[in-house]
Amino acid sequence: MLTTIKTAYTDTRAADLAWALGREPLPALAVLDLQLDDVKVQLRLLGASHQVLLEEEHGSCSETVACMPGSSTPLPLGVAKRIGDWEYEFAAHVETLSHGSFAGRAQELLALVAEHPYGLAGTFPGAPHAFTAMLAQRESGQVRWRTWHAYPQEGRLVATRTRVGVRAVAAL
Repeated sequence: MLTTIKTAYTDTRAADLAWALGREPLPALAVLDLQLDDVKVQLRLLGASHQVLLEEEHGSCSETVACMPGSSTPLPLGVAKRIGDWEYEFAAHVETLSHGSFAGRAQELLALVAEHPYGLAGTFPGAPHAFTAMLAQRESGQVRWRTWHAYPQEGRLVATRTRVGVRAVAAL
């Protein structure tokens, strides 16, 4: 699903993004509710930021990547945590692209997400290559999502990958 976010583009630097687990739902500008087998997933666009809420029988989880005033946790390159019965893995990568490459990559990602049944992307009025995009899937008992946060004025694209799955119990 592709939507135009009805607000000004305010997150202006990739370096301002922070990461948090367990935050309460923040006000969203666009939401996509998904049912991936027995897991409820909510993709939430928070301007140039995102929040994913996950709920199933083993509990709930929320991931937020946003410009959060007062946050002391910058965007990490990688995180692996146990959350109850779940294993959570997060990775982030920042790409710096030329103006022409950035425009092409933006169009490619927006087309991918807009056509995907489990995708949500938001663009900003007057900033054609400024966007936030999210794509979720369920595979091999795990829920995975990818996100892209575009900062065309810097030529930077922040990409994240997350995997959440029930912890495997070793056989004796």
